[in-house]
Amino acid sequence: MSGDVRGEVRETCERCGAVVKTWQRPGVSVDMLIEHQGRLVLVYRRNEPVNWALPGGYVTYGEKIEDSARREAMEETGLELVDLEQFHVYSDPGRDPRQHSITTVFLAQGRGTLCAGDDAAKAELFEAATGVPHPLAFDHSRIVRDYVEYKATGRRPRG
Repeated sequence: MSGDVRGEVRETCERCGAVVKTWQRPGVSVDMLIEHQGRLVLVYRRNEPVNWALPGGYVTYGEKIEDSARREAMEETGLELVDLEQFHVYSDPGRDPRQHSITTVFLAQGRGTLCAGDDAAKAELFEAATGVPHPLAFDHSRIVRDYVEYKATGRRPRG
């Protein structure tokens, strides 16, 4: 296997010896800052990395990211998202230890009964400014810090 900085990868087929060109691309995911009953929703992940995290997951091929956010929230927390809006995009290649992924983070209010599901072992409410169990999985501690600053100042993250 060989490649270059643009993400092109050339692999040789073991059966026929043909050179096949593929592309490495970041995964596309969504994460949600869900307010429910005046607090922030976090889930405890069943899968690696096992830790507290914001609800979220990968966008399914052919799915709009807003629909992905609603689906992931329902699967992991049992909550319907109300007043969904984009907060910020996080793209640091090291943000997810499993692979390079880019996430669009959404703000929303949660409606319904909080109940863990899918790959969330638990779903609980936390005071965003003082009660979140840091460090969180991935770069979610940074995202929560950005959210707390946004709630205090009205300024969204830059860069």
